[in-house]
Amino acid sequence: MNKQVKRFNKLLTTSKTALIIIDIQERILPVINDYNSVVKNTIKLIQGFNVLGIPIFYTEQYPKGLGPTVKSIKDELQEAEAIQKLSFSCSGVGDFFETLKNKQFSQICICGIEAHVCVQQTVLDLLENGFQVNVAADATSSRKVKDYEIALTRMRHHGAEVTTVEAMLFELMNVCGTDIFKQISKIVK
Repeated sequence: MNKQVKRFNKLLTTSKTALIIIDIQERILPVINDYNSVVKNTIKLIQGFNVLGIPIFYTEQYPKGLGPTVKSIKDELQEAEAIQKLSFSCSGVGDFFETLKNKQFSQICICGIEAHVCVQQTVLDLLENGFQVNVAADATSSRKVKDYEIALTRMRHHGAEVTTVEAMLFELMNVCGTDIFKQISKIVK
């Protein structure tokens, strides 16, 4: 690439990125708007991030009441352990944000439920703590469409990049014609 040509500084890069999946749990999922798409697109994200070798974290909000992470998602997460929380924002989970910083993750991709509660509070807190945040709009939802729409608008207004699963994965790849490109292309079809 020509050294004089600048690339947009918020484009995702594999070395600085981590994925956080927020609270896609059994007992709340059935009341979430378009929950089948949320699950399907979250699985695509997980598979793509696994191909790219990018770390994945996932949370469970009050699992005693809301149950565990949905089995189809949990199966894709392999050996990752759930981060259990009572606070709506992931900022309330011990030293989780500090762990992200210590591992040199500055770009955080987010998906999950509910957009206007746990996702939004986490996104706003990540932004406040200096992270770049990318929200996968097609792998995020709420019970009510209005709550979802307003949450995306608010997060975008405060600096979050609102995008899609496919856009995230292609941004992280950067180029086509590789084995990784072929694997990701199959995932997003």
